[in-house]
Amino acid sequence: MDSYHVKQQFFLGAYRALADMKLPDQSSADFHSMLLYKARAFLALDDPKAALQVIGEDDENVTLRAVRALSKYTSVKEDTEKEAALEELRDLALEIEGEDSEHSEKDKAFVRVLAATAFVRAGETEEALETLGTDTEDLEAVALLVQIYLSINRPDLAKKQFERSKKWAEDDLLLQLIESNIGLVTGKDAYSNPLSFYTEQLANPSLTSPHVLTSRGITRILRNEIQEAQSDLDESLKEQPGDAETLAALCIAGTLGAMKPRETEELWSDFCSKHPDHPSVVDVAIKSNLFDQVVAKYTVPPIPAA
Repeated sequence: MDSYHVKQQFFLGAYRALADMKLPDQSSADFHSMLLYKARAFLALDDPKAALQVIGEDDENVTLRAVRALSKYTSVKEDTEKEAALEELRDLALEIEGEDSEHSEKDKAFVRVLAATAFVRAGETEEALETLGTDTEDLEAVALLVQIYLSINRPDLAKKQFERSKKWAEDDLLLQLIESNIGLVTGKDAYSNPLSFYTEQLANPSLTSPHVLTSRGITRILRNEIQEAQSDLDESLKEQPGDAETLAALCIAGTLGAMKPRETEELWSDFCSKHPDHPSVVDVAIKSNLFDQVVAKYTVPPIPAA
């Protein structure tokens, strides 16, 4: 597998396959690129220690330093350690922008994407947008911009980035993925575009991606195809047991009739205990608390006498 196909697999979420892949000889032209994607696959699998082990500590290449800083950010727990890793990424972002910078445009874009990824995780949305640059012509940077805009409920800006990128980007798989992500949020044409895209990718015999299965399952939930959604999600869990996003989607499918109420309650309870910081768990807890507050202020009027 060459670096082009490795990149495609990464964008489609085939992280386990990339984490397990054997790297070519260090003299190969594809070695560095494949090393970066292998390390990033470990990060996507929430295994930053493995990512650090893959890239080592000696190489001073700016892209490897960016991976190392992002790995440290995701692995440490203390706020001071996290801030130190963020500061390292800020320094790298400044280094590549210097007038005397000898880094390639490809490496610069890579550093910006990794730095912005950390900033988003830290809640620094504006800093992430500034780092990426809204006029970027790097398609992965555009993909991250689109994700940020969708996360803050600005699909109009996401669409603007997509339309802009179509003027200079080829009909790339990542471009199709960007369009599908926008379609999932906007619901255009009953989610037909993302459904077709994910189905097409799953027909590829060289791709094994529970991430795509989960994505199609979520799309089918939105289309009210609940049993088909459950099938996708169950299959995804067989390939990647315990995946938080898949379990969250399965809980939703359960409440919509895919499972018996008791089974759904047990699944949700188990999910909450294992993933207490998941956005869906946090959101439900906030809304439940607000409901309790409102109920506490409500006085039930007395039943009128007959």
